[in-house]
Amino acid sequence: MLLLVLGTYITPFYAGNVGIKLAVLGAALSSLRLIDVGFDFVLGWLMDRFETPMGRFKPWFVLALPVFILGVHKLLNPPEAAGLEHLVPWLLVCYLAYSLLGLSHAAWGANLAGDYKERSRIFGWTQAVAVIGSVSLLLAPILSGGAIKPGAAESMPKLAWILIAVALITIPINALFTPERVVRNTKQKSSFKDLAAIFTTGSMSRLVLADLLLTLGANSTAPMYVFFFHTAKGFEISEVSYLLIPYIGAGIFGAPIWAHVADRVGKHRAIQIGCLAYGITQTILMAIPAGLLAPTAVGMFAVGFSASAFIPLMRSMVGDVTDELRLTTGKERAGVLYSLVILVQKIGSSVTAIIVLPILQAVGFNPKPHAVNTPEAIFGLQMCYLFAPVIFVLIGALVFFGYKLTPERHGEIKDALDAQERASYAAAEDTFAAPGEPPPRPAE
Repeated sequence: MLLLVLGTYITPFYAGNVGIKLAVLGAALSSLRLIDVGFDFVLGWLMDRFETPMGRFKPWFVLALPVFILGVHKLLNPPEAAGLEHLVPWLLVCYLAYSLLGLSHAAWGANLAGDYKERSRIFGWTQAVAVIGSVSLLLAPILSGGAIKPGAAESMPKLAWILIAVALITIPINALFTPERVVRNTKQKSSFKDLAAIFTTGSMSRLVLADLLLTLGANSTAPMYVFFFHTAKGFEISEVSYLLIPYIGAGIFGAPIWAHVADRVGKHRAIQIGCLAYGITQTILMAIPAGLLAPTAVGMFAVGFSASAFIPLMRSMVGDVTDELRLTTGKERAGVLYSLVILVQKIGSSVTAIIVLPILQAVGFNPKPHAVNTPEAIFGLQMCYLFAPVIFVLIGALVFFGYKLTPERHGEIKDALDAQERASYAAAEDTFAAPGEPPPRPAE
């Protein structure tokens, strides 16, 4: 829900209603993203370094709750005559809340998985369930009888209260009832110098580059989504919100199906298939004539289904790299590795904002409600919406040619880690066995 609001509704809200110019807004959003990326790496390093009675990742997940409440409330309730001085600090707080939530949640999920296929299923179903939150927010106009319309200025404070209420329910439930598996580090604690192994691991280098390209592709449409479907495709604002339902809702079906495809052909091959499908479906969506709601909804479902392969499979693959590094270095790196993924996603989002929004301003596009735009401005909007995502996503698919962390290779890694774990417990039991008595038999 938070990502939907930040990615889709903040730009038109602060540009069209608050009155910040597009080029200025794009520069501000990009700058904040680049500032924010430092949070993720530091948080990931801290998560890997410190163990608490609650676990390694759970405390950070709980800490996100007050940060989330404060940031969302302030960002979606701007005072009269608000400008960048209000947007900048409170958007940064929201980004911090997302870093705390997203990083701890992803590393926690990888921690719970036992093998290559189970990790795909965990992240596939997590993504599918997450769709329920986004779709619920998009259905707010229907569920509220028209009292809440996402994107409308008068509804933004109401969205803040919805987000806060959901967070107050779901975060404590997750923290109270979800376990966290203890992972033994076989070597002593690390320093920043030891992190060089992460950046020299071929599997992780490919994942970081591919994730950047896929983020650039899929996220490049977000800042101009409302503009495109309202101005270029001729839909009412309420219909624009409804069109996101099949796009996001496709993840309920797509994420588990892509996890199944990954079980059959491997995760990196499944992502390549998803990239090709995305390029085809995005092009077909552009070709659908303006004003046709039902065909456009079908096209949005197809694009969303294709894109639903990216996030869960990429996060699952990062978990596989975590196992690879734990075998070679003896240290748990889930926090730092997942911080790189979120960091790359934020960089990708910032680059799209700083490129797309100034281009729209340069071609003369007017974001104000009820503004009349020239054909040249609308054509420039259409070209940005088509070519940017398709080009980036297809290049991302090419990165996975030659990827070596296959299901077979991960199986070998998992067997070696299990052997290390059994040896570690056996050594501990030998140490604490009573003198003159045989050590207890290690648990299988």
